[in-house]
Amino acid sequence: MDTTLRDGEQTSGVSFMPHEKLMVARELLQKVNVDRIEVASARVSEGEKEAVRSICLWAQRAGKIDRVEVLGFCDGTASVDWITDTGCRHMNLLCKGSRRHCEGQLKKTVAEHVRDIIDVVEYATSRGVNVNVYLEDWSNGIKDDPEYVFALVDGLKNTPIDRYMLPDTLGVLNPIQILDYMKRMIERYPTHHFDFHAHNDYDMAISNVMAAVVSGCKGIHTSVNGLGERAGNAPLASVQAILKDHLHVQTNINEVQLNNVSHLVENYSGIAIPPNKPITGDSVFTQVAGVHADGDKKGGLYINGLLPERFGRKREYALGKSSGKANIIKNLEELGLELTPEQTKRVTDRIIELGDKKEVVTQEDLPFIIADVLHHGNIEEHVKLLSYVVTTAYGLKPLASIRMEINGQVYDEQATGDGQFDAFVRAIRHIYKDKLDRKFPWLTNYVVSIPPGGRTDAFVQAVITWEFNDKTYRTRGFDADQTEAAIKAVIKMLNIIEKEYES
Repeated sequence: MDTTLRDGEQTSGVSFMPHEKLMVARELLQKVNVDRIEVASARVSEGEKEAVRSICLWAQRAGKIDRVEVLGFCDGTASVDWITDTGCRHMNLLCKGSRRHCEGQLKKTVAEHVRDIIDVVEYATSRGVNVNVYLEDWSNGIKDDPEYVFALVDGLKNTPIDRYMLPDTLGVLNPIQILDYMKRMIERYPTHHFDFHAHNDYDMAISNVMAAVVSGCKGIHTSVNGLGERAGNAPLASVQAILKDHLHVQTNINEVQLNNVSHLVENYSGIAIPPNKPITGDSVFTQVAGVHADGDKKGGLYINGLLPERFGRKREYALGKSSGKANIIKNLEELGLELTPEQTKRVTDRIIELGDKKEVVTQEDLPFIIADVLHHGNIEEHVKLLSYVVTTAYGLKPLASIRMEINGQVYDEQATGDGQFDAFVRAIRHIYKDKLDRKFPWLTNYVVSIPPGGRTDAFVQAVITWEFNDKTYRTRGFDADQTEAAIKAVIKMLNIIEKEYES
């Protein structure tokens, strides 16, 4: 049972709009194919009621109304009436699973609480609503005072309750305890249907779910991306992978849709998926080290059972300072490009250089890098930029100080300009005009572009068009810094012109 739309919405800062709830509900039931969804808490607001009504209307038409559930309370007839007004037929009734909660919060004995529960169940049944019960704080109840838990469940044995849902409400249990406590419940009540609802306060929600299933629990609760109160619930995608791969449990989940619903919930909730989150994180199917790409090419040596294709994804090979030739070749194959060994080496060297400036070089960057390296890669360097400083300050014109080597001679110059790049070009122009007594090319077009991705740390490609002696030259530079990319394009242009002078 997925509780993204109920417990998941209890994540701090998360509130789904009614149409968003409907979209997530449809995705979970139609595409991911979870068995049940819990979509709201009763009596929260009119907006919540409208959301549940729209979900139930769609579910009724789609033949899935028996898979929609709403949390209700021991409040006489109020929750039941609220739920029936929405068209929902299944209520998850919140009860007190520990004596501390029962006596401390409700100020009632277990017998009085049982009577209240039975009253709600009987009324719900009369209205055509099926009832499951949450034993809230069951984890502390079974740990500190199991006789209370047994008295509560014993008191409900003659009711038509479908499922007894056992939550680790405060996330306090570990897998060893779950094995013990769940088995005690099942041995005492062999005909009952028990669900386990984990919380992740100690980062053990997934391990506890695994222990509950091993113990014989028949149902488990999850949420997309692990959303939920405090540290959240057990993540749907991770639980599915563990059940299938480690326990060989068959479920109805369509794994290929898990990544899509994960990102849908990310967009609606505003809670970003960590890049290293198993199954759905951006980087979890990306090999960074070159030795891993080499091993994969030679026999899938660094591939486990979590094949990305299972989840509608694909394996990627990162480009950066840690990547080697194997990573480059893998990415070239993906793009349908083929380079000579010498070209591959030059591109690899450039990627490593760029990787020292930026954590990740993406596959989208690769064609730009290849064009940058190979298009002007064979030009002999008559002009070298030895060092430069460009500065800018509020209220002052940008200043560039440069040191260049032209045909073996070193020149120093500085100039101001309307921008950092303009100041840099003016300093070079001074060298050519004042010290070399030569014409300087005329800049006719300057285009800056960012490879696809929209990241703030994206690489920048600068393409500059020049006119010189009735000829047009176009050079490009590629770097993480916009000014540096443009400067590289200038130096390439000057080397082309020096070759023209020689001829």
